[in-house]
Amino acid sequence: MNDQANSVDERYEAAAPAELSSWNRHDTTWMLGLFGTAIGAGTLFLPINAGLGGFWPLVILTLLAFPMTFFAHRGLTRFVLSGREGADITDVVEQHFGIKAGALITLLYFFAIFPILLIYSVGLTNTVASFLEHQLHIMPPPRAVLSFVLILGLLAVVRCGEQAIVKAMSLMVYPFIVALLFLAVYLIPHWNGGILTTATQVPAPSALLHTLWLAIPVMVFSFNHSPIISAFAVDQKRRYGVNAEQRSSQILCRAHLLMVVMVLFFVFSCVLTLSPAQLAEAKAQNLSILSYLANHFSNPTIAFAAPLIAFVAISKSFLGHYIGASEGLKGLIVKSGKRPGAKALDRIVAAFMLVVCWIVATLNPSILGMIETIGGPVIAAILFLMPMYAIRKVPAMARYRGQASNVFVTAVGLVSISALVYKLAM
Repeated sequence: MNDQANSVDERYEAAAPAELSSWNRHDTTWMLGLFGTAIGAGTLFLPINAGLGGFWPLVILTLLAFPMTFFAHRGLTRFVLSGREGADITDVVEQHFGIKAGALITLLYFFAIFPILLIYSVGLTNTVASFLEHQLHIMPPPRAVLSFVLILGLLAVVRCGEQAIVKAMSLMVYPFIVALLFLAVYLIPHWNGGILTTATQVPAPSALLHTLWLAIPVMVFSFNHSPIISAFAVDQKRRYGVNAEQRSSQILCRAHLLMVVMVLFFVFSCVLTLSPAQLAEAKAQNLSILSYLANHFSNPTIAFAAPLIAFVAISKSFLGHYIGASEGLKGLIVKSGKRPGAKALDRIVAAFMLVVCWIVATLNPSILGMIETIGGPVIAAILFLMPMYAIRKVPAMARYRGQASNVFVTAVGLVSISALVYKLAM
């Protein structure tokens, strides 16, 4: 368990678990924090990838979105809750599977989250560079300088602590929801059919399955907030005790309903506005859909608002994912036998994150390519498969066995991982 969690424990050790009463402000803060972690680069690139697949694959993905995200994140939350009091995900893994298996899964947990920080680093740098060039008509500084300043600024925010990050993200969600809704509604008069041009072309079953196969990892990534689930579960168990699982499920359900409705309305509004050729152009330019829309429309409000919304979305998701990535890296360092002091450990982790994120953001690899081959499939292993394996093997999770949702979650996880194998083999 990390030192940050220890400090939180000390503040709450005298407090008894709260009763499971009516919905409260604490629950709303977490609901919005989960929403804020999920809505970021993946969401802003989802209209591009989903739209390129055609109308019918998008309809199927829409129907799968809520059960796929809710059941998976509920399973991971239950896994963390099954551990001892105050144990984060790295501790629970070691408790259930032993030291060696715990170290291996902790490594997987880190590599499930850390690539997302790299994706956000690239997306943030591209968004700011595009905004400077196209909206402010300023030549952006060298990419290496711009990416370094942006990432350093985000890491400075991280120093404020976990609780401050969650509260800040929940506050940022309010204007973001309004802005995303505004953009989706603004695009309605510009709907020209877009993806509907492919509705009359029912794909062959093999082609449809192939499209869905490769699109599911992107959908998994787009609604993912697994990096903050560990901190969420620990806080719920401390606050609600034996009622933590019930209240956690309620918070997750509301958070997922909010994100699925908002995101899919935005996705459909985008794909009904832009043609498949324009979506392909956005993918080739390695831009988020907001940056592409800003360059596409002559409306000055949209031109300025869209990149700023993208900047806020990616920044807050970076902060949320940093919690999980740093948790995993600290767990790896501790399990390696090295036990530096709390401040030294924080500095080591921050320096590592800064250097690697800066290098990747400077190199500017394909964001959608990273999502398809790294982000979605690796997240699927830790988010979908590990909790389902624990339900089968861990006595503390035996009461969750025999549920149909377990089969569904396992199937989605296997589909995402097989897509990685296919991509690497190409």
